[in-house]
Amino acid sequence: MKLKSTKKSEPKRSPQAKAKAVRIQRGGIDLPFAVLVLLLLTIGLIMLFSASYANAYYYEGNSFKYITSQLIFAAVGVVAMFAASLVDYHIFHRFAWLIYGLCIVLLVVVLFMPEINNAKRWIILPAGGTFQPSEIAKFAIVILFAHIISHNYNNMKKLKTGILPFAVLYGIVAGLMMMQPHLSGTILIGIIAATLIFVGGADAKWFVTAGIVGVIALIGITLIPGVISYASSRLAYWLDPFSDAKGKGFQTIQSLYAIGSGGLMGVGIGNSRQKYLYLPEPQNDFVFAIVCEELGFIGAALIVVLFALLVWRGYVIAARAKDRFGALIAIGLTTQVGIQAILNIMVVTNTIPNTGISLPFFSYGGTALLMLLGEMGVILSVSRHTSLEKE
Repeated sequence: MKLKSTKKSEPKRSPQAKAKAVRIQRGGIDLPFAVLVLLLLTIGLIMLFSASYANAYYYEGNSFKYITSQLIFAAVGVVAMFAASLVDYHIFHRFAWLIYGLCIVLLVVVLFMPEINNAKRWIILPAGGTFQPSEIAKFAIVILFAHIISHNYNNMKKLKTGILPFAVLYGIVAGLMMMQPHLSGTILIGIIAATLIFVGGADAKWFVTAGIVGVIALIGITLIPGVISYASSRLAYWLDPFSDAKGKGFQTIQSLYAIGSGGLMGVGIGNSRQKYLYLPEPQNDFVFAIVCEELGFIGAALIVVLFALLVWRGYVIAARAKDRFGALIAIGLTTQVGIQAILNIMVVTNTIPNTGISLPFFSYGGTALLMLLGEMGVILSVSRHTSLEKE
């Protein structure tokens, strides 16, 4: 569906109807979604500080090292979110391919960076700090797929136009990410891509074929030197973390201790014991373990409910979107947050192997938080442009 042709085919409206349409197009943001984002961000910052100050003091000599940096990025991110909400999201039609091209360049550049924790996932910035190109890749796939599908909706049932182009575009990104290696990011982006293709109108029968091809491709990728040992190692210590309790299974074991110690009501904010140099880097991927220890099952469940409400509200915004492009953007970005939260919580509880994926709004990482809040602003931009017929 081309947006230009849609505008030309719009029926003539009375002056009163036109005035109503203008008011809708310039309406306010979806307040429940914005409140949920800010609430998760606030809780995330509190829990990040609680989880990180012991490590920050011991390794950095400053208990406020991590939270200070995160607060700065959070403040800039909130401004960026509301600024993005004021920008007409249709502007991404122009830059969809450019963003994807930038994503590919960054994924190539990161392969020449020094290894950090046995992986090349981070680009070291000249001014200090790092960022993961995979954060750009998530956004790039959402924008480009939404752009192509919205202009090619009537041809999505065909294999040649509804599956193959997207498989190639995703395959390039997946191949580069597996070379880092970054299995969790590859899976996450794959789920986002599949969701957009399915919602975009692709015939369900092609998903079976695509799934078979994907499995074959994944097997082929694992033959890259270093990848197979990386994957098998993660699998072995997932099945039995106590087989190397003082080595590669240590983090998972300490995470389970933290979760079990929390009980129903938790030990209270600030009272975690596992964060005192037992659980490695509790401010990053395993911050949810500290959440469980300090807030207990009840507190952790409430946070899961907040994520579920955020995802639900994002899909409501998608359902009320003015056009297909906006709906697909909202679906893609909302799915990203939901799936990423699910995968992180599954890792922390040892439901799936440790994949190194962060918890949105909670895990330490300034550029990732800034990018995430900017994406939430794009969803809010979609919410400003609600379909007149669905009001």
